[in-house]
Amino acid sequence: MADELEKNSRMLLEENSKDVARARKSGMTKAMLDRLTLKQSTIEQMAKGLKEVAVLPDPVGKITSMWRRPNGLLVGRMRIPLGVIGIIYESRPNVTVDAAALCLKSGNAAILRGGSESIKSNLAIASILQKVLRETSIPVHAIQVIPFVDREAVSEMLQLEEYIDLIIPRGGEELIRAVVAQSRIPVIKHYKGVCHVFVDASADMDMAVNICLNAKTQRPGVCNALETLLVHQDIAGTFLPLVANKLKKAGVVIRGCEKTKSILKKIEKADEQDWYAEYLDLILAVKVVANMDEAIAHIEKYGSLHTESIVTDDYANSQRFLNEVNSSTVLVNASTRFSDGFELGLGAEIGISTTKLHAFGPMGLEELTTAKFIIYGNGQVRT
Repeated sequence: MADELEKNSRMLLEENSKDVARARKSGMTKAMLDRLTLKQSTIEQMAKGLKEVAVLPDPVGKITSMWRRPNGLLVGRMRIPLGVIGIIYESRPNVTVDAAALCLKSGNAAILRGGSESIKSNLAIASILQKVLRETSIPVHAIQVIPFVDREAVSEMLQLEEYIDLIIPRGGEELIRAVVAQSRIPVIKHYKGVCHVFVDASADMDMAVNICLNAKTQRPGVCNALETLLVHQDIAGTFLPLVANKLKKAGVVIRGCEKTKSILKKIEKADEQDWYAEYLDLILAVKVVANMDEAIAHIEKYGSLHTESIVTDDYANSQRFLNEVNSSTVLVNASTRFSDGFELGLGAEIGISTTKLHAFGPMGLEELTTAKFIIYGNGQVRT
């Protein structure tokens, strides 16, 4: 599949350009256009992800544990596929590749429903993947892309609980809430990514500036981008001017609390809604906090269980942050942009779950399987 994607890159780019032109004409936002657009480098990255998935250990059939009972029964747990997985997503054609690869490798069938804005890109990708299935004698329907864009198709899909075992929506909060409201099938989801970086009093200033700049500006339109920056009051007077200078040069609009505004005079004032906001844009909310207690309390109140990072040189504080922050990915001295299946060594990801059942965080192969009990006996009967 990876080889065929690269061989057919010109065709993919041509089909994608049709989607992009139509989306641009319809007034799609810059962030969503970024998600929709394929480049040669994007196709190479998709192929690389496929190759990484190919060499990952196959989770299906793996025995995760085994123990013997007093009556002699040998009891174990074996990983098995979930079944048929329906994936509903917006804009990003690379999701078609990632989802198909992870479902196939984990023994699941995938029914993919991309957004209307990416239909030509998705169908082009599907035609390449299905060609390879035919050549390798894998059932071609193991990977399906719904070929039409009517919204009724999604509504119908969400009622097929006898045929589809799991729904994974990927996209904006409005899409995900609509899927959850309609679905008769279990849904793994995350509504939004309100991600935080807490710059502790002991933080290395240069490191903190670089991390914040990367987390906010490297790709602002994605769910693991930084949305709220929390700064310890002991270093706010020194750190905020440093980071603000870099952020403003990158085009970031800063909205700050009263304490932040007293240090950075020319920024906008943050209101209550800014702390809940997933901007997906070059806008950043900034709050000065008295201590780690206040930082953690803020994350607990306004966060979305997605990704949080602490920048600190204090080991005890780093461990406390890891233990007490309840999000699906928690980092020490690293950008929130690493909350990504590919970056974490999963090969690719099917999505990020902020629902603790049945998976939490970036979902790779193992998260697309479950475990059944297997038992070896030699004639035991229950008394």
